[in-house]
Amino acid sequence: MSNIIQILLEEHRNIDKLLLVLEHELEVFDRSEEPDYEILQAVIQYFQDYPESCHHPKEDMVFEKLKVRDSAAANSIGDVEAEHQVETKRLRRLVEAVEEILAGREFLRQTFHDVVHDFIEHQRQHMDKEERLLFPAAVQGLRPDDWAELDARLNDQKDPLFNGVIETKFQALQRTILRWQWETETSRVKTNRVQI
Repeated sequence: MSNIIQILLEEHRNIDKLLLVLEHELEVFDRSEEPDYEILQAVIQYFQDYPESCHHPKEDMVFEKLKVRDSAAANSIGDVEAEHQVETKRLRRLVEAVEEILAGREFLRQTFHDVVHDFIEHQRQHMDKEERLLFPAAVQGLRPDDWAELDARLNDQKDPLFNGVIETKFQALQRTILRWQWETETSRVKTNRVQI
C-alpha cells in the first residue's frame, strides 16, 4: 500500500482543526460579537491554497484508480470528483459571505451563519465518507503497482500551515490553533486533577 492514504488521513486531521477554528469564530458571531475576520480569511485562504489544489487532486487520483480496479466499489461510493466540485462552490459561498460582511454590505446574520455552518458540516460529512468508504475500498482494491504509480504522481507541494515552515499569511492562524490546543490540554489536565 502507498503512503498516500496516511497522508490523506493526516490532511483530514489538519482540515478538521481548521473546521474547529471556523466553528469557534461562528460561535463568536452568533453571540453578536466580532469574530476574528483575519483568522476567517486565513482559513479560507488555506482551503483555497491547499485542499483545493493539492488534497482533493490526490483523492481524485485514488478514486480514478479505484474506478479502474473495482468499478462496483467506486459506484457504491458515488462521484468523489463531483463532490469536490460541490465543496468548491461551498467555499466560494463562504468567501462571498465574508467579503459581504467586511465590505459593510447588508447581509442577514442567519444567512452568514447558514453559509459557514453548511461549509463546516459538509466538509466533515465528505471527509467521513472518504474515510469510511473510499480509503478502505482503495486499500482493498488497488494493487502494489497502482500504489507505486500514485506515489510517483504525488507532487511535492507542502502543506503551507502544518508542514515545517509556515507561510507568513498563516502564522496568526497557526498561533490560534496552537493556543487552543494548549488551552484544551490545560483544561483537560485541570479536570483530571479535580477528579482524582
